[in-house]
Amino acid sequence: MKNFRDLQVWGKSHALTLSCYKVTDVFPKHELYGITSQIRRCAASIPANIAEGCGKRSNGEFQRFLTIAAGSASELEYHFLLARDLGLLPGNQYEDLNSTVLELKRMLASLILKVEKERLAS
Repeated sequence: MKNFRDLQVWGKSHALTLSCYKVTDVFPKHELYGITSQIRRCAASIPANIAEGCGKRSNGEFQRFLTIAAGSASELEYHFLLARDLGLLPGNQYEDLNSTVLELKRMLASLILKVEKERLAS
C-alpha cells in the first residue's frame, strides 16, 4: 500500500478540487444540481480514485484506479469548457483551470505508464 498524500499528482488534484468548489460557489443556484454538481463530483473523483488505488494491494488495481482518475479529469476538462461557453466561467478562470487539468492528465498518464512498467517487470 502506498500513502496517497506522498503523490504530487494527488496534491495537485486535491488543490484543483478545492478550486472547483470555490469557483462553482458563485454559479447560479438553479445550476446546483446541474453543472455545479457535475464539476464538483468529477473534480473530487480524481483525488478520491488516486487515494483508493493507493489502498489496493496490487499495481494492477492501482493502475485501474489511476485510469478512472484520468477519465474523471477528461470529464472535468469538458465541464470547464461547457461552463465557459455558458458564460458561467470567465475566460481567465477557464484558462487557469483548464491548464491545471491538462497538467493533471499528463501527470496521471506518466504515473500510469510507470506503474504498468513496474507491474510488467514483476
